[in-house]
Order: sequence, then C-alpha cells, then structure tokens
Amino acid sequence: MTRRMLLIYNPKAGKGVFLQYLSEIIDLFTKAGFLVEVYPTQASGDAVKKIERLQDEYCMIVPAGGDGTLDEVVTGLLRSGRKIPIGYIPVGSTNDYASSLGLPTNPLEAAGNIIGGKPYRFDAGIVNENHMFIYVAAFGAFTEVAYQTNQDMKNALGHLAYLIEATKRLGDLKSYPLKVTTSGESKEGNYIFGMVTNSISVGGIKNITGKDVELDDGLFEVTLVHNPKNLLEMREIVGCLLTSNYDTDLIDFFRTDWIEMVGPQEIPWTFDGEYGGSFSQVHIEDRMKAVSMIIDRS
Repeated sequence: MTRRMLLIYNPKAGKGVFLQYLSEIIDLFTKAGFLVEVYPTQASGDAVKKIERLQDEYCMIVPAGGDGTLDEVVTGLLRSGRKIPIGYIPVGSTNDYASSLGLPTNPLEAAGNIIGGKPYRFDAGIVNENHMFIYVAAFGAFTEVAYQTNQDMKNALGHLAYLIEATKRLGDLKSYPLKVTTSGESKEGNYIFGMVTNSISVGGIKNITGKDVELDDGLFEVTLVHNPKNLLEMREIVGCLLTSNYDTDLIDFFRTDWIEMVGPQEIPWTFDGEYGGSFSQVHIEDRMKAVSMIIDRS
C-alpha cells in the first residue's frame, strides 16, 4: 500500500548540502513504499504556511533543514491541530534537537533512520498561546554568542570559544529586570540571559541545559543568568554554563511545566535559534508529548 509523504526542505540549510542527496533520498523513500511530494521552502515562515494549509492526507512529514525548519513544521502542525508524525533529516549548521534525539547527521543515514523507525512523542513549548518552539526559547546576551561565534573558532577551541566571545562583550551587556513566576514560586532579578529548554544541546554546546534532561517529562529546564558585576563573575557564569554546574548565586536553575516573566520593557526573544519577537510579558507552557517524531532506536 502506497503511503503519501511530504518532504519539505530548506534549500539554503547547511550551505545547500541537502540538494546533493535529494534524488537518492527520494529513491530510498520510494523503494520503502512512500509516494513522495517534495516542497522546497521559499522564505522564512513558508513551512508554517505550507503545513497550516495542507488538505491532502499524509502519513508523515519529513523536514530537511536546520532546527529552524523543524520548528516551522512543528509550529504549523500545532497551530492546525494535525497529529501527523515527523521524520527529521538534520542538515543545518547546529542541529541541536537532532543531537538531543541522537539522530544521524548524514542525510542518507537519517532517511534510513526514518524508514526503520517508529513514532515517539516529545514535549513542545507554547509562548503566549501563539508562538511555538521545539527545544529552546531564549533572550539576552548568550543568545547571540551561541549563534554568532565563528564556527571555525568553535571547532578549534570548543567551549573556550564561547568564553572568549562572551567576555569580549562584557561592556555591551544589557540586563533586564524581571519578575519570574512558576508553580507556587515567584522571584525578581536583573538578568542578562535566560533560556527555557527541552534539549541537551543549545548553540552546539552539549549539556548546557543541565543534567538528566528528559524530552518527554512535561518539564522545562530554566536557566536565568544574573547581571555580573565584573569580568571575574562573567567568567564564573560562562564556566558554570559550560560545565552544567549551577552551584552559584549568579545563575538561577530549576525545572517547571510553566513559567511567566514580566518586565517594564520589551525583550527580544529567539525560538529555536530564530528571532521570534519582542515581549514585555511571556507565558511559556510545556505541552507534554505534543510532537510525534519517528526514530529508529534499535
């Protein structure tokens, strides 16, 4: 029996490397009994619109691209209320979520993983009842550091690259006074950075989101970084982030199924590494097991 699949890819992701594999991947899926419809995204947000206006029935949607492409497909599905499983081919420059799931980064291996896999359900995040993210919502200083640090520098120096880049920006840091409320708890602070995550990797740094992270437990890991007074405190912050050691007064770390942050000014946020808008108030909820991902765990 032929099954209809939508393969939706970002032609620019990973410097266009996916195009080298497109024909072979279509052939693999066809041999596995899928009728493949291929759609290249045309601009940012295009995948969301494509998924939202789907009329045909598909047994699976396969996004090929970076975390942003996956985010758009998930957003389209959650907004439309469709329950279609996702098979992910990661070909972006960072691929944080694929790393969390243990997915292969070779496109042909990733396609084989989908063919031999079965659906598992994972959490997703909803911001202000409208914006979605699959693995991270973040604001502030390290948001830029993680995604703007030169990739060659990351490869050569590893964690040290982030320390160098972050300390270079100490004089440019902007802090945000926020009231933070979670289940049964409220606190106030002056923060330079915050992230709400459901991932073991952010910005290509593994384990920055804490230890013993589960992607389907209905809980976020929340990391809020206080404004450092000097270079030594900044180095302590970066060191703690890179080692997941939060035994410091400079970082608030906790787990929760929802969080609200309110401040006197609008703050720019990124969702899954892409700019998501500026808000003076955000309410973020964990939608437990809202996303179905096809994975081969054999």
